[in-house]
Amino acid sequence: MSQQASTTVRTRIAPSPTGFLHLGTARTALYSWAYARHHGGQFVLRIEDTDLARSTQDSVEQILASMKWLGLEYDEGPIYQMQRLERYQAVVDQLIAEGKAYRCYCTPEQLESMKAAQDARGEKRRYDGTWRPEAGKELPAVPEGVQPVVRFKNPVDGDVTWNDLVKGPITINNREIDDLIIVRPDGVPTYNFAVVVDDWDMSITHVFRGDEHINNTPWQINIFHALGAKLPVFGHLPIILGDDGQKLSKRRGAVSVTAYEDDGYLPEAMLNYLSRLGWSHGDDELFSSEQMVSWFDGTHLSKSPSQWDPAKLEWVNGQYIKQIDEARLASLVSAQLAKRGIQAEAAQLQPMCALFKDRCATTVALADWLSMYFAAVTPSAEELTAHVTDTIKPALTALADKFAGIEWHKAAIQAAIKEVIGAHALKMPQLAIPVRVLVCGRAQTPSLDAVLELFSKEKVIERLRGA
Repeated sequence: MSQQASTTVRTRIAPSPTGFLHLGTARTALYSWAYARHHGGQFVLRIEDTDLARSTQDSVEQILASMKWLGLEYDEGPIYQMQRLERYQAVVDQLIAEGKAYRCYCTPEQLESMKAAQDARGEKRRYDGTWRPEAGKELPAVPEGVQPVVRFKNPVDGDVTWNDLVKGPITINNREIDDLIIVRPDGVPTYNFAVVVDDWDMSITHVFRGDEHINNTPWQINIFHALGAKLPVFGHLPIILGDDGQKLSKRRGAVSVTAYEDDGYLPEAMLNYLSRLGWSHGDDELFSSEQMVSWFDGTHLSKSPSQWDPAKLEWVNGQYIKQIDEARLASLVSAQLAKRGIQAEAAQLQPMCALFKDRCATTVALADWLSMYFAAVTPSAEELTAHVTDTIKPALTALADKFAGIEWHKAAIQAAIKEVIGAHALKMPQLAIPVRVLVCGRAQTPSLDAVLELFSKEKVIERLRGA
């Protein structure tokens, strides 16, 4: 991995495998990917797995599956931090040798006592520099049996300033931050240190991430400077709010990306919707990933939080359901039906999807409709009572008899229905609705002849005679 300043735009997404890939991280991945693609650059996937207590292989696999489903192809990776421990140690050794980091032997009890004393004095909690080496300072004796942490020797004066791609200029005084722990007692680096070494080694030029990381950025910038490394451009994205107005997160209301796949959403619809949560291109609502890449130059990013709107996502998905290739749509619906124990070939489903897709916002909704062609239907008692009356049953029997003698296509079905309506002096809804209830299990469907044509004649007759 090169540590030279890169002239190529390089972005990354670096999820922690402590749970599923949630929607906020997916949006960050999308923006990072689109920005790299817009500039002809490269997109890197890094797995930040140094939280040994909470990281799991299942989470890694879910993250990879989510990225694949969304179609966010990465040029490098996945790169795992736990496979880079030797590299982190080498950089730590360098910083210690240069007097830019030091070992701290404070015990957890001492640190708690330090915080309590600061609280009592009404001071901001911060490390008091007990083990920070300074000219002419005598350090305490190294205690036995205490495994040290390594702290970064943060500058005590001056400001940290950067021009954020989203927020604009941000300045934080160094006195607001203290000497960060960069290596734990077990030798595993902390987030703020590992991420700097990774971004340096991987020549990352632009970092998109959630604005909860703003407070980490001054430490990271100071570590970049200590290493003599070129700073990436930072873009801190506003949070996504859930229905309750609180931050959408792994711990509060967020749903995994793959759950939306299970629920019948299309990846291109999800990308379209996610892209608009914090970025816009004029008044455009619906656009392809290719269009987004051509437009996404890092401008027009919102500084304000966005509200997750399930109804809007459903609307967007419904628009894509109407537009996608029907062979692909039928294949997706076939998979949804298979989860219900219904085996149906995509070729058989294609004309059904074409008929019902305008009524459906998800492939699950389509499967709900199409299951009537393959599994028994159970009309509600209320609809049977309301529509399948003793008055109408003779006409239903006559229609079943009529159907038995015709060729099974839409025109003949329509002619048979009209003939029975005329013979029994009925209006179309008086016969059509009971037929729908018995055959389809519901009172409302698309055009009745088109719906019936896709059933086998035998099944329609059987359900009508069951009245």
